Amino acid sequence: MELFFRIILLFSRLSLRVLYLFSDIIFFFLFYIIGYRKTVVMNNLKNSFPEKTNSELKKIKKKFYINFSDYLVETLKSFTVSSTELKVRVQHLNQDVFRNAKKEGKNVIMLTGHVFNWEWFTALATNLPQENSHPVYRKMQSQFWEEKLKIIRNSHGNQALEAKEVVKHMLRSPNDGNSIYMFVADQTPHVSEVSYGLKFLNQKTPVFVGYDKLAAKMDLVFVYCDVKKVKRGYYQVNYYRVEPENEKFEKNEIVKKFHQLLENSIRRRPDNYLWSHRKWKYAHAIKKYDE
Repeated sequence: MELFFRIILLFSRLSLRVLYLFSDIIFFFLFYIIGYRKTVVMNNLKNSFPEKTNSELKKIKKKFYINFSDYLVETLKSFTVSSTELKVRVQHLNQDVFRNAKKEGKNVIMLTGHVFNWEWFTALATNLPQENSHPVYRKMQSQFWEEKLKIIRNSHGNQALEAKEVVKHMLRSPNDGNSIYMFVADQTPHVSEVSYGLKFLNQKTPVFVGYDKLAAKMDLVFVYCDVKKVKRGYYQVNYYRVEPENEKFEKNEIVKKFHQLLENSIRRRPDNYLWSHRKWKYAHAIKKYDE
């Protein structure tokens, strides 16, 4: 495995112009040869967009595989890409939300989904007024890849935290506006962890509620990240502060608002979401459901 990782690092040092040639090959192989999760992708699209024609869905599907292949080589590049290059390739808009949180003395929870390319958010840490930036991740089964992917997560001045460590870390740290926590918040809970679900993309969807519990316990700033792929290798991220309807967030309010914002983003750019993800496989296990 170590030898394989060294080979990956060698490829990672190639320019993105060259890596995108590999992306074209990956796309051809995944889409035309092996049909990687084509049934899963098409079922997810059909269920999410019942109003679209079969022809429209097929176009989205093909574009998804193109974006997914780009995502794979971009993630590979993440092992060695510099902060300077990422600043050119990812434009971070409306950063006032972070400066305002700092002035208010409130830590920040960033919420994004599996929209390409969420892995390139890490360079944001070099722009932020907050001293501590924590990408939050779920533990992998492979200890080897767990350690290697931490190289990406801890790059550009970040300090990654495993999801189960976050609450404990936050309760031990001051809520003073100096910390930011980055959640990819649309991950699918394991069947044993499913408790709450809501309607998302026309489907009954099990969701994580950990960050909702944080909203109830602490006075935090919640920020939604709207990612747009401008062109190959270039992205814009617009940041929006998510406010409660009343003085404080009600139970599950931030979860609902995040998923509505994410759905709006997906509907604007449906080919840029991770449709190969089996997000709805545990819908049957939902105990409490909100339309």
